[in-house]
Amino acid sequence: MQITDFEVKQADGSMTDLSEYKGKILLIVNTASKCGFTPQYDGLEKLYQDYSDKGFEILAFPCNQFGNQEPGDAEEIKNFCTLNYDVSFPLMGKIDVNGKDADPLWQYLKSEKSGLLGSRIKWNFTKFLVDRDGNVVARHGPAVKPEQLRKDIEALL
Repeated sequence: MQITDFEVKQADGSMTDLSEYKGKILLIVNTASKCGFTPQYDGLEKLYQDYSDKGFEILAFPCNQFGNQEPGDAEEIKNFCTLNYDVSFPLMGKIDVNGKDADPLWQYLKSEKSGLLGSRIKWNFTKFLVDRDGNVVARHGPAVKPEQLRKDIEALL
């Protein structure tokens, strides 16, 4: 099983096959609009602008499981991210990352790279880096700022 074997929900509720991203480097992040880490959208967008033309993609998955910090619907989330952070990378559908309703992609990500709390996601803005072959190569906690990932991303490019 690889990342490209999964389907994920788009913000509009439709499904996208991640095989569309085959051969790309991915940074997959659970996000929230009302979190202390929300300003990381700036850093994520900067990474996207700097590397998207080299085969790098960011997939942001809004999640409301941590302190109800993503209460809005898809349109509210998109508007917030666009107006406040000028986000141009894909914002996916809102999901759960932990528990019995955890999205299958996130179950897989957690099984590939455990973190401080084992397989559980600790908080918003947990980041998984995936190489061009679909392998999960790194997991970074919320306190790791997007700009700290440049070296790892450049090594995969």
